[in-house]
Amino acid sequence: MKINQAELAIAVEKSVAAPNYAPIPVVLDRGEGSWLWDADSKRYLDFMSAYSAVSHGHAHPRLVAALTDQAQRVAVTSRAYHSTELGPFLAKLIEVADLSKPAKALPASGGAESVETAIKAARRWGYRIKGIADDRANIVVANGNFHGRSTTIVGFST
Repeated sequence: MKINQAELAIAVEKSVAAPNYAPIPVVLDRGEGSWLWDADSKRYLDFMSAYSAVSHGHAHPRLVAALTDQAQRVAVTSRAYHSTELGPFLAKLIEVADLSKPAKALPASGGAESVETAIKAARRWGYRIKGIADDRANIVVANGNFHGRSTTIVGFST
């Protein structure tokens, strides 16, 4: 029996990867713009976009150039340090978002972290500004959503 590239990749992944999702049985190999190709060169229109994290498309030349430039200088800096890029990035983000001044922004590494930060900010506002009594705040979420798999918000996802 002949096994194709996709079947082989799925078998190898299943043998070594701890399960956390039930992935679509498509093995992606590359992407360009809104198109993806699997290991057997079949083309797909990407309607998933990695849960909107790829809203700019795959392999956008300007993004690839910016990533390459940054990786050649320093791979990543944590917030334990200051960086030459963070301040200007956040200033531009605040400008583009047309936020009232003074404004501050907090970059997050993923959706779950963003949702958790939003919950903390909402609770803080509720207790400090709105005057909700201690331990009386409620968090309301929509049915049929996905906010992530972190401990705080996994129960919000349906």
